Amino acid sequence: MKIARLLKENMETYGFVNEDKVLTRESIATQTGIPIPQNIKDFLFDGWYNEIKQKASQLIYDGKISDFKLLPPIPNPSKIICLAFNYKDHAKEQNLIPPDEPAIIIKPRSTLNGATSDIICPSFVSKLDYEIELALIIGKDCKNISEEEAKKIIFGYMILNDASARDIQAKDKQFTRAKGFDTFAPCGPWITTSDEISDPHNLKMITKVNGSIRQNSSTSNMHLKVASIVSILSRVMTLEKGDIISTGTPAGVMLNKPDAVFLKNGDKIEMEIESLGKLKNTIKFV
Repeated sequence: MKIARLLKENMETYGFVNEDKVLTRESIATQTGIPIPQNIKDFLFDGWYNEIKQKASQLIYDGKISDFKLLPPIPNPSKIICLAFNYKDHAKEQNLIPPDEPAIIIKPRSTLNGATSDIICPSFVSKLDYEIELALIIGKDCKNISEEEAKKIIFGYMILNDASARDIQAKDKQFTRAKGFDTFAPCGPWITTSDEISDPHNLKMITKVNGSIRQNSSTSNMHLKVASIVSILSRVMTLEKGDIISTGTPAGVMLNKPDAVFLKNGDKIEMEIESLGKLKNTIKFV
């Protein structure tokens, strides 16, 4: 299933997506007679989704996705964890060796942004960069779990752009401020449940800026695999349902390139990961 968080006429809802059609929470409740909750996290993680899933084949998609604005699929996650240098091709272009344990950055939840919303960048940032990443959603609270257990608690996947201010990153010598600006984590366009992704390590990834390809890789270049990432992180911190873990970016970013062309006002970024949809965001400097 593909599950989106939606906005229409200042009213928030959520629903299932099937190509250009949508089935909203209100329509699901009407068609099934089940009073599903208003909050998408309650629906996804407290048993309601599993109940509705049994009736999915009987449901009629009666809305158009074009009538809605796509919101970040998960509101208010307790944690957004991003990995650094976890792709072999990206590490190679930086003259690094991928670390054998996750090198992590915590992004604040105020960075979350919709799949078609503007990325708002302060005018004092001079080197704004993009990073296409496969992000996963934790479906159950967990601590100290094995890789086999980790596979079972990944609810689904989405795209995340780990936007980064490289000049701030160089100045601070660490990543938090550079990656922590409001709107610096466009994501979505929806959650694709894990049962639809047979192999998360064999998905094509493409980033385009103004139609020109900047990143062209695959999740097969991931060094630490998703189950290993989740298992290792669970030894450090309790992972909670709704947490977002973003698994790193492949080659093609502008970091440390002598001929780097950083993002500028009005640039249009399109990111696509096979089977997960697209992000389409515009840069706006203020």
